[in-house]
Amino acid sequence: MEKIREILPCEAGVAMPDIPTISQKGLDRSPERALALLRDWLAAAPIAEGDRLPPERTLAALLGLGRSQLRQALARLEAEGRLWRHVGRGTFLGTRPPAPAAELAALAGRVGPAGVLQARLVLEPALARAAALAATAEQISALPALCEPAERAPTWRQYAAADAALHRAIAAASGNPLLLHLFDQLEAVRRAASPATRKAETAGPPPDHHSFAAHRAVVAAIAARDPEGAEAAMRAHIASVLAALDP
Repeated sequence: MEKIREILPCEAGVAMPDIPTISQKGLDRSPERALALLRDWLAAAPIAEGDRLPPERTLAALLGLGRSQLRQALARLEAEGRLWRHVGRGTFLGTRPPAPAAELAALAGRVGPAGVLQARLVLEPALARAAALAATAEQISALPALCEPAERAPTWRQYAAADAALHRAIAAASGNPLLLHLFDQLEAVRRAASPATRKAETAGPPPDHHSFAAHRAVVAAIAARDPEGAEAAMRAHIASVLAALDP
């Protein structure tokens, strides 16, 4: 089993980033400020995919946050798929590994990208419908901002990461942990079935890329508490991607 590297302030040879505390940035104790501080720390810290974050007590002190503020911010990033938590082991950067890599690779090889999109066409419209019914006000308010990174992505690789974060946030907004788990399983197979290409590092999608309007349509229907509209918009979005897939 691969050894997990834990990032601690005292780790020899690692200089932790100088993250301003709330006292340095003012007394804004809103969830948005806590989330922004955590995002800043993750962007600057020497942490790789799969690494364990410092314990909550240490990380809260680094960011100048209370434990409850930190936990809310961690939960937001977990819903976006940026982090995953394991009771008794800690919080890790990246998405939860759903299965051994060999199993994922074998399944991805059997279904291919088209098979993954067909499965998404079954699951994700239902998730969008559920999100329109069950999403919290906070989740709904966060969705429009999650559209923006995909629209500003300078490369296709960054677009793919932003697109995945938005789709996972919609799945999390369904309010059903089992459906979210199924989404994560499917997302892991999707990544395994999508081979790295030279296109990933080229300039990202054009300003009129079809997915931008499709994402906004799904988000608008969820915000309007329109389950039929959210389901239809998500189905149209994924069907268009499937139709455009190279044969």
